[in-house]
Amino acid sequence: MDSRTDHRLDTQGAGITVQRALELPGLRSGLPEILAGADRLGRTVRWVHAGEVPNIASLLKGGELLLTTGYGLGTRPAEQRAFVRTLAERGIAALVVELGPRFGRLPAALVDTARAAGLPLVQLHREVPFVTVTEEIHTEIVNGHYALLQRAEEVHRRCTEALLGGGGVPQVLCILADFSGNPVFLETADGRLLYAAGAGPEGADPLQVWEGLRGPHKEVPPPAGTVLVDVPGGGPGTAGSVRARLVLLPVRATPAPVHRIAAERAAGILAVVLMQARQEEELAARGRGDFLTDLAEGRIAAEDAPAQARVLGFKPGESPLLPVVMRIGDTLSPGGGWAVLARAVSEELAAVGVPVLLGVRPVEGRVLVLLGLRAEAERTAVADRVAAALRAGVERAGMRRPGSPPPVVVVGVAGGWAAASAGLRHAAETATAAQGLTDRPWYDARRLDIDLLLWRLRDHPDLAAFVDRAIGPLREHDRRSRPPLLPTLETYLAHAGRKAETARELHLNRQTLYNRLARIGELLGTDLDDPQTVLALSLALRARRHAP
Repeated sequence: MDSRTDHRLDTQGAGITVQRALELPGLRSGLPEILAGADRLGRTVRWVHAGEVPNIASLLKGGELLLTTGYGLGTRPAEQRAFVRTLAERGIAALVVELGPRFGRLPAALVDTARAAGLPLVQLHREVPFVTVTEEIHTEIVNGHYALLQRAEEVHRRCTEALLGGGGVPQVLCILADFSGNPVFLETADGRLLYAAGAGPEGADPLQVWEGLRGPHKEVPPPAGTVLVDVPGGGPGTAGSVRARLVLLPVRATPAPVHRIAAERAAGILAVVLMQARQEEELAARGRGDFLTDLAEGRIAAEDAPAQARVLGFKPGESPLLPVVMRIGDTLSPGGGWAVLARAVSEELAAVGVPVLLGVRPVEGRVLVLLGLRAEAERTAVADRVAAALRAGVERAGMRRPGSPPPVVVVGVAGGWAAASAGLRHAAETATAAQGLTDRPWYDARRLDIDLLLWRLRDHPDLAAFVDRAIGPLREHDRRSRPPLLPTLETYLAHAGRKAETARELHLNRQTLYNRLARIGELLGTDLDDPQTVLALSLALRARRHAP
């Protein structure tokens, strides 16, 4: 740090600067004169020490501002030079000598040695109470530490709010990267990358930074200034274990102590999050799920996605990409585990024979999958196998409550990375909109656009009014009378008005079906053979799943 730096507080977060100490009333009243090291006044004053013994350097740890009247400096030039050299070697911040009975002016040997050693040397022309100087500087240092802790606490607060707002590990790392000005990474204990945030030099992708400095160099000590903070594991028998490791690489600026404090606070938050990820498979699957979600939400550009996917082990080459989303939702069993699910589904998908990137998002109850197809023509066949593998994985993981509906699997449109982004987003929304539909092994996202539109309008009062106008009398009948007629209407419309097929599915004779259809037409005051009526009733039956 040079003299152009802000000298009020040490920007490295360990104390105040020599310059700031000289500006405080105590030392300023002594009329300080800088004899050496004027370009080193940005040094950190970690503490203040006063003493008059020749071997005082042995009592210091470095970073102190030493106050003395000079009785321990020695009388011979050789003693004075040795005194200054040992202080410089110890790494003190500055030497301040009060002129008086011992020295009217500091000896040349003292001054020359201080200049040669780069040690700030200051002489005071007036007597000052050392106790006052010590109290002032220590108060300033303590206040500075408190200010730094407040900055770290602010980062902690923002991270906590991000998690409470539904964010995950990526959001925590982004906050930390923004605060430190350097890229931040979360690695497993054995050095595999889980998450990355922040930009490298000149906006370089953080994954390129990690691959250049960490990926293939795990046995090599990290660059000087790197901040490494362990994220502890949790649960019985895991005391002292390391679940993951936070890494701040000093590629844009040297991390300050306050950045380490913030990283330690963030590690505490991450430990709580990762305690839920009791197995490494879940941790990695969550990381892939976050990547796929960021891709779907447009937070990752299509041109940047292939490089990030390669780090996660997904290398589809030029193959078309097929997005698939499974929504577990309310079928989740409390005893199930996302780690077990991720492993089970991965094992089932291994037999599909195409590149697969699978991630989980517990907060939304989703499994997201991206597959590399050999050709778009195999979309249907691969979708059949993937849907079967996803559902089998849910059963193996024990994540479905007895009697609950099966999970919904939605398959998007195959295409490039830009299409995959939109396809994942569309499939995720469609999976939510498809809850409650007649169960199928998988749904084609392209054929559920009406259901998706109705789901998006679910809070609009006009939708509820439309449903009430179209089938309200029928709903009221079914609440009061038996047999219910809505199932008959649904089956009739599902078979496009073919009465024979409707009767067979409902196990009714034709006359009973005719009577029920006549009763439905009477209650609704409409003709079930009219195309516009059929369209309105079909929409109303679909919309009633979403209307309040």
